Amino acid sequence: MRKVISIALVLLMAFSVFAGGSSEKNDQIVIEFWTHEDAQRQALEDSYIAEFEEMHPNVTINATRQASSKIIELVQTAFAAGEGPTIFNLTNDAIHSFVSTGNVAPMDYEAAGYADAQAVEDAYIDGMLEPVTYDGDIYGLPLELNNWCIFLNKQVFRDAGLDPETDYPKTWEDMVEVSEKLVIRDGDILVRRGYDFRYPYYLETIVPMVEQLGGQLISDDGTEAIVGKDAWIKVLTFMQQWGPNGLNLGSPTYTNARSLFNKNNNDIAMCTTGLYQEARIRNENPEFYESGDWMVVPYPVFEDAVNDVSACHYGQYYMVNANEDPETISMAWEFIAFMLSHGEDYLTQVNLIQPTKELMNSDTYKNMPYSDVFTADLQRAHVLYYGPNANEIQSLLRTAIEGVMLQGISPEDAYTQLKNSVQELIDEEA
Repeated sequence: MRKVISIALVLLMAFSVFAGGSSEKNDQIVIEFWTHEDAQRQALEDSYIAEFEEMHPNVTINATRQASSKIIELVQTAFAAGEGPTIFNLTNDAIHSFVSTGNVAPMDYEAAGYADAQAVEDAYIDGMLEPVTYDGDIYGLPLELNNWCIFLNKQVFRDAGLDPETDYPKTWEDMVEVSEKLVIRDGDILVRRGYDFRYPYYLETIVPMVEQLGGQLISDDGTEAIVGKDAWIKVLTFMQQWGPNGLNLGSPTYTNARSLFNKNNNDIAMCTTGLYQEARIRNENPEFYESGDWMVVPYPVFEDAVNDVSACHYGQYYMVNANEDPETISMAWEFIAFMLSHGEDYLTQVNLIQPTKELMNSDTYKNMPYSDVFTADLQRAHVLYYGPNANEIQSLLRTAIEGVMLQGISPEDAYTQLKNSVQELIDEEA
């Protein structure tokens, strides 16, 4: 944490003027804009910043970009020091704490070009604003919607004697069987994995597997944690068998499968990721992208699933610092709306989905490769858990899952500890 604080303080010291300073209307407005790194998106945003500054000569926008794994901690540290950025974007699971502490300003609907909250809701597909809506007010707008499917390398399948069009895994049992045919080992070392999970994003990927079997993270009435013992133990057992002490098909200790997929180096056949991966393949390995030797298939379910549930969807939401002066807040919302008015550019150039009804119903979206797969899986999905303890629960899930995979903890013991720990968290909030 000390290292995170040092990074944040260096960033803050680098800014000669902060947008929170007092200023008369029509004086210079400085907007500190913090966001997560994305090389393709950066080029777009830099062009929007330049265009907006030209439209508003009294506005200066300073963009600061950090790794997505660091941005939450940096924003937290900055707010703790009383120096939060003007605009920042975070995922569902990190939003609640900022809103509940009064650090996020509700939307300035007029500045953003809307009549009221209902008009904003009407512009987006159902459920997309749920994580940023509190007591009838909307506190953020989505930069992107993400739902994850399975990307598949056809060449690797063919190399193992499989037909990617017919042999791709439809169930988790299939995933084990197919991966055993695809895997290449050097002793205990996996030289090629068939599939591997999106570690450590367990709220997004593992919770839906439990839900397929009838379990829940939190009960409908919010009083019980880790519901459905049999479902949880079955999934924990599945992960134990998947890992290095079981069938040795994958592990959190290996390089993230999504990071390897684009290279097409015969070291990963399948990974879990979103539509944005298409732009990254196109930019990092255009030959692979144009070859057609990759495809996207739905998120699997267990053979005995009682619910058809895919990976959770989540958003990256732009929010505004409530501690700024009213003129800066208004201008910040105007700038956010200006950026988000370019939804088709974000989609075609960066493969990011802004979940407006207009974009999702457009030919531009429908003509994106495999957008039909993502749309179908989105209809099977629900929003990522975004309660007040989401980050802590994600960490507890990691302890349980990686405990059974790497440390020899039994699924039964991992379940008991997970249930007790999450129950304690939600009881504290009651």
